[in-house]
Amino acid sequence: MIDNIEVFTHSSIRIKSDAGVIYADPFQIKEDYHDADYVLITHHHYDHFSIEDIRKVIKPETILIVPAKMEDDARELSREVKEIVTLRPNEKRNVAGLELEAVPAYNTLKPFHPKRAEWLGYIVITNGKRIYIAGDTGANKDISKVKCDIALLPIGGTYTMDAKRAADLINTIRPEYAIPTHYGNIIGKKTDGKAFAAMVQSPIKVVEKIQYFKG
Repeated sequence: MIDNIEVFTHSSIRIKSDAGVIYADPFQIKEDYHDADYVLITHHHYDHFSIEDIRKVIKPETILIVPAKMEDDARELSREVKEIVTLRPNEKRNVAGLELEAVPAYNTLKPFHPKRAEWLGYIVITNGKRIYIAGDTGANKDISKVKCDIALLPIGGTYTMDAKRAADLINTIRPEYAIPTHYGNIIGKKTDGKAFAAMVQSPIKVVEKIQYFKG
């Protein structure tokens, strides 16, 4: 399953799964793919909810999945997708054959992603694996309880966890694989991925997936 996961840049993710093609937070998409069966949006910041980039991946059959408080924002795309589905933190839902669990995503030590906003990460259950897409979050008690096989989480610092806090989290939840995101573009250095990997404990495997960095 790890080979079916791509990170284009930043937190822009594509997963090819038994349920279909899943995108999370498409951003700076370089081609018109129009192959998304599902698009997951974690929150409304421009580098995660980019209408321009969503339009490069959706097709008329796409299901757009957003936090409940983003329902009005998502309506801009209502005529271009099949359906808009909203989720709240800790909600579990089968969306047209895709099993999802909504995980709270928030900062505790920084103001950028308050818990009251009810923004999300997602656990996608597909191909017999639990894949955690963290979104923009700091380390907090909710995500320290996540159970997953593969974790994609931010490591760039400033607005999210840095490499050290992200590695501490991974060493706590202990997935089989960890994929670092949210570095080397708007925030964080290209070398953050290797710094993160050096702090993750064996036998957890760190796989760097970002395809292109800024500059």
